[in-house]
Amino acid sequence: MAIGILLVGGMGTRLKPLTNQTPKPMLPVAGMPVTERQLLAAKKAGINTVILATSYLSEVFTPYFGDGSKWGMKLLYAVEEQPLGTGGAIRNAAALVDFADSAEEFVILNGDILSGHNISAQLDFHRRNQADATLHLIEVADARAFGCVPTDSNGRVLDFLEKMERPVTNAINAGCYIFNSSVISQIPENTVVSIERETFPQLVKSGRSVFGYSEQSYWLDIGTPFALFQGSRDIVGEGFLVGQGSQIGEGSVITGGTSIGQSSTIGANCRITNSIIGDGVQIGNSCTISDSFIHHHSQIADNSKTLGKYISPTENLPISAQ
Repeated sequence: MAIGILLVGGMGTRLKPLTNQTPKPMLPVAGMPVTERQLLAAKKAGINTVILATSYLSEVFTPYFGDGSKWGMKLLYAVEEQPLGTGGAIRNAAALVDFADSAEEFVILNGDILSGHNISAQLDFHRRNQADATLHLIEVADARAFGCVPTDSNGRVLDFLEKMERPVTNAINAGCYIFNSSVISQIPENTVVSIERETFPQLVKSGRSVFGYSEQSYWLDIGTPFALFQGSRDIVGEGFLVGQGSQIGEGSVITGGTSIGQSSTIGANCRITNSIIGDGVQIGNSCTISDSFIHHHSQIADNSKTLGKYISPTENLPISAQ
């Protein structure tokens, strides 16, 4: 059975101020933290043991997820004292299990990606090709903003190319990897290593069996506030989503794919659109909220206008348009 490693250690700099108090993978998307959505996707693929590779605000994860028993899973936590890059984080996380002689594959998920692809099918593809490493690839309309990954007719990866004005293919790395234990063993311990810029190119150059699994499923990098809101809207749809125990006052109109967490209260005659509202939020009467992120347990006074803002119990800051 495969073991999961979830890379959730990034600082989420492009998402500031939303990540001032919350690590990026714990931000709610349609009422549920991104990490929880990824754990459910891993479980659906038969992955019951997952290691969370944490660093920035690592203390936020454990109180929410615990040992994973709530989800019928086993969760382990690998905390980096200093960020080790994607490769170093994977090596550090795998050290929590006896991976050196393991025949089990490791499924690596990036904590800032929403993906609807079939992880089970990717695992099957990896095994059929007896691959050392298999990446999920998707095709985008314009690959100039990404590094691209050319493959041969059988799906074998030929190269990893940096951003370029005229990409040789529109296939890009979608951020879900399957590694055999021998690949992880080659990553140096306690060293900053980039999987994308170092490990993958070295594997291909040395002739290792690296394959690309292509599947055109839903995929979104939630690395900016704009993208985070889009991801939440994509799940919620045109209406709105309300979590358990939340109440909405008479005459309030909620639109634009807004999500409201659990045990929150919306006053009467409010107008709310395209916003993410956390758990335990108290919003007064006759409030207008648009394009805003309201952190858990925040309070908003009657008759307030909140437009393009990040609100927490201690902060009131503008959100960048991008």
